Amino acid sequence: MLRPGRLKGPVYASMSRLVMKFGGTSVGDVDRIARVARIVASEARRGRGLAVVVSAMAGETDRLVGLARGAGGQGGNEALSGAGFDDEYDVVVSAGEQVTTGLLALALRRLGLKARSWQNWQIPFRTDAAHARARVADFDTTELGGSIDEGVIAVAPGFQGITVGNRITTLGRGGSDTSAVALAAALKAERCDIYTDVDGVYTTDPRIVSRARRLDKISYEEMLEMASLGAKVLQTRSVELAFAQRVPVRVLSSFVEPGAPNPGTLVCAEDQIVEKHIVSGIAYSRDEAKITLLGVANSISAEANIFGRLADAGVNVDMIVQTEARHEGRRNIVFTCPDRDAPLAAETIESQREKVGVDEIHVRRDVAKVSVIGIGMRSQVGVARTMFEALAQKGINIEAIATSEIKISVLIDAAYTELAVRALHTAYGLDAA
Repeated sequence: MLRPGRLKGPVYASMSRLVMKFGGTSVGDVDRIARVARIVASEARRGRGLAVVVSAMAGETDRLVGLARGAGGQGGNEALSGAGFDDEYDVVVSAGEQVTTGLLALALRRLGLKARSWQNWQIPFRTDAAHARARVADFDTTELGGSIDEGVIAVAPGFQGITVGNRITTLGRGGSDTSAVALAAALKAERCDIYTDVDGVYTTDPRIVSRARRLDKISYEEMLEMASLGAKVLQTRSVELAFAQRVPVRVLSSFVEPGAPNPGTLVCAEDQIVEKHIVSGIAYSRDEAKITLLGVANSISAEANIFGRLADAGVNVDMIVQTEARHEGRRNIVFTCPDRDAPLAAETIESQREKVGVDEIHVRRDVAKVSVIGIGMRSQVGVARTMFEALAQKGINIEAIATSEIKISVLIDAAYTELAVRALHTAYGLDAA
């Protein structure tokens, strides 16, 4: 995670700054890029200094990934990844954003605006050397900020950076959001606007609940929980960075005509939200697996060994439930992890089975996690009771529970996911009038 104070650049006082980010669907073809140019032009008329961060055109990164994989020959079956390949892999898959920056700069110039593209080596945007999953290290905007001061719109690529050795890196899927927030922090921008194919953050997925409501504001903490628990509106790392650097982020639609109402949702500090709802939203994730370990030896070293080995293997463990087993001196442990990691988790524990004394290992992959989230939960009682009663009325069994100060998550049978989301949305009074 980027440390405060590592974003270098002058303190700007002459005009306010705004960073605008457009994802792959927003710049999916030349017509959409022309629409984006009109949106940027509309903001330019307000007298702000503008920096625009863009993703590759929709589908382009997937195409480049396919080319990189195919470079191994044999029909592309050889996965070119690992220490000997990832640096050049990043060179290939980062090319899409460079094309988009140039196309948008051209479109802005056609509208009579001063604009230029910036590549990450020109800024420069420094990251660590973890290719394909790099993290932001240092963002020096001295030269870029000077150009913005002169009224030139800066168009920069998201998703990528360079190491101290000037090798190209990528931040992983969704990294353009993180790039935009980092740039906003470096420029001391008043806000980072993230344009996408939805018009804001909703109380839950509108595809499941037709009466879901768009939120005017949501706190960093709530948005971080929603992003990590399955909501796809913002990438989790971008919310973490916005929270750490206190960058207000607005989510809004890129498919509204310039000048039309487009309020979106503001992600901001809790003290900027006057009316705090007990529950702000319902999130869900079907990417879950439940691992049950029966007859685990009753010793702290067994737990340390199990979860230490899982951490070393890169398995992200979430919910953990421990109960007494039928046999004296034994326990049962249930935990969840991402579904894609379930085979690795089972294999890792199997390799330590005799050492930690596990009698049986069971893997269940048809489960889902449903969560209620809200900063108002800190000062209210009865939130859990409402959740459990609503699920019980629908006959939905709870298999595991995890809580934090502002969220309650339950693990349920995946077949009941949508029913649970609808029931909870109604139970907490989130349905639109």
